[in-house]
Amino acid sequence: MKNYILVSAIMLLISFSGKSQEKWWVEFRPGLNFPMNDVGNTDTRTGFGFELTGAYKIMPHLSIYAGWGLNQFKGNDKMTNEDITFKETGFNLGFEIIRRIRTSPFSYLARAGLIYNQLEMENNANDLTLNTGYGFGWQVAAGINYEVAPNLSLRPMFRYRSLRGNVEIANTPTSLNLNYISFGIGSALDF
Repeated sequence: MKNYILVSAIMLLISFSGKSQEKWWVEFRPGLNFPMNDVGNTDTRTGFGFELTGAYKIMPHLSIYAGWGLNQFKGNDKMTNEDITFKETGFNLGFEIIRRIRTSPFSYLARAGLIYNQLEMENNANDLTLNTGYGFGWQVAAGINYEVAPNLSLRPMFRYRSLRGNVEIANTPTSLNLNYISFGIGSALDF
């Protein structure tokens, strides 16, 4: 039920069009992910992913954003010596501040918010072996907004994400923690 409410809120946020007067923006952001720790017994390596985010400007410098993303990490299980793929999918919601740097086309930006994601683990045969189910985490981000054209911006950004999930491995409850730094360059369209 929570998933349907969250998806409905995101769709409403993105689809509301009225007389927007450039109060809305949509961003597509691919990126590289650098894990800060191993996930469970897996030696986790650099990953990649993407995110689609929409936002509404509630004040000239403050927006509320919501989005969906997919991030993937490869690794090697230390116990079975098997290659593993972790997929993190889910939603994010938070606030963003953008402040122009004098009269230049550059602005600095900062984000903080919640994530509602799940971790899935697949083996070599692409069989789903573990799923944490959806759970809450958090993220913070900082970057630069470069206005390429009046309604188009490029956004190089660093982001830190933290997500914790619980699974049962061999009848033993186990906590999986995924903490990583991500770097990506998003393309944002104001309308």
